Amino acid sequence: MSRLFYATLLTLTLACSAAVAQTRRGTAATPARPKPAATPAQTTPKPAPTPAAAPTQPQPAGGSVEDCGCEAGPVPEVLGTVNGVKITRSDLSQQVQQQVAQLQQEVVEARKRELDLQINSILLDAEAKKRNTTSAKLVEAEIINKATEPTAAEAEAYFNQNRAAIEQQAGRSVAFAEAKDSVTDYLRDQRQQELAGKFAETLRAAAQVKRNVEFATPPATPADRARVFATVNGKNITSGDIEDALVPIIASVQDQVYLLRKGDVDMKINDILLNGEAQKRGITAQAVLAAEVTAKTPTINEAQAQEFFNKNKERIGAPDFATVKYQIIDYLQQQEQQKLESAFVERLRNGASVQTFITPPVPPVFQIATDDQPTKGKADASVTVVEFTDYQCPSCAAAQPILEKLITEYGDRVRFVIRDFPLQMHPEARKAAEAAEAAREQGKYWDFTAILFRNQSALKPEQLKQYAQVIGLDRAKFDAALDKGTFADKVERDMIDGQKFGVSGTPTFFVNGRRAKDASYDTLKAAIEEALKAPAAR
Repeated sequence: MSRLFYATLLTLTLACSAAVAQTRRGTAATPARPKPAATPAQTTPKPAPTPAAAPTQPQPAGGSVEDCGCEAGPVPEVLGTVNGVKITRSDLSQQVQQQVAQLQQEVVEARKRELDLQINSILLDAEAKKRNTTSAKLVEAEIINKATEPTAAEAEAYFNQNRAAIEQQAGRSVAFAEAKDSVTDYLRDQRQQELAGKFAETLRAAAQVKRNVEFATPPATPADRARVFATVNGKNITSGDIEDALVPIIASVQDQVYLLRKGDVDMKINDILLNGEAQKRGITAQAVLAAEVTAKTPTINEAQAQEFFNKNKERIGAPDFATVKYQIIDYLQQQEQQKLESAFVERLRNGASVQTFITPPVPPVFQIATDDQPTKGKADASVTVVEFTDYQCPSCAAAQPILEKLITEYGDRVRFVIRDFPLQMHPEARKAAEAAEAAREQGKYWDFTAILFRNQSALKPEQLKQYAQVIGLDRAKFDAALDKGTFADKVERDMIDGQKFGVSGTPTFFVNGRRAKDASYDTLKAAIEEALKAPAAR
């Protein structure tokens, strides 16, 4: 199923409400609180500032308007207790309840869209087969190539008409020169979406489409998964098909909802303990914090800030230390304060009776194909780590030393597999992925990709061919594969699979089918160790 492309075949109304222009992320602005570079930050497409997206509708504080079918399990009435004091669902802050409702409403809206997406996907695949082409090439021919390119004048006119909304969304003044690329991308996307809507209508008019419901709803029972929502040219789309496609977004929402609720309950527990300690001492809670945290927080000096800057210079992105000196001092000062706060709260908790009844959701296990992929390690290893990568992605390059360290540590006990996921925001990434496959065909994948990660600003086709020359590849064979797009379909299949598993940024890692929280060494090592201890791994 071509999920990579059927999203372009939504009806015009749905497409326009969901359209978001993607812009290439440049050098990161200097952060107010620079973070250490230990964990490569995942690169994700960044939405352009545009007022065209549909406004978010306010939701009731207690939950979403409709059943999202996305709760990990029954939510207990009592979420926690501290020294006999109960914290219930109604005690959750209004802000948290609204955030939960908004997250769950995203699942409701995604389920409504999914039926249209799957109908259009079947139609697109059938039309591509009829024309003896691929879905990707069909979309390119009927939509991308037919959309007229916005002119600079059109982009500026749109910017001037919508400047107030764009600046409101950005939270600051925005000049046209800064927004030009984003606006141009947005207008191009709108034109492609309009053509996609018309093309979808044409395909539907020529097909046998029977729709049994207006929108998909969550199954009431496991047996309800067999319910047929629509039939397209004799092929049924069931409730189970819809739910299977929504697994990644539901898992993401469940995780976020859990963190929101648990964070709010923990905060309330800490407040109760702090107020109790203040009452015991006969002073205010603020005075307790001042004595236990503020007064004990060490002062960060310039030398410490300079040392932090030197270690994290590339990640911070500032031209020199003086530019961010005070921001770094503030950040490090707050880090020290947070350590003391955490230690103090831990002491209070250890002296109290504290229970929480919110359980984390069980993450889904995806069946990710690993055949015909670049691999290190034994095929029968009990643990498999799959990375979806982008050769133009700085975060992917930063993750390579971590990957190499893990490969060295675990040897044949763990198999490492690479799959492609070139992001749209990286214009050279897709061809670089094809080139990597062409190098793999000649047995030099790892040598070639090492060069790609070292030269991410130089990935034009001619440069890729030069790298092939450097490592001694058969240039005629390599050049032909690159020029003819021999491995384009393979890269596309990887991207389709990645989207099916909820990949939206890179690098994304899965350990025995479970998605890793991030690409840090500690996170990946912990996930591998847990997988090695699992019964199936023994």
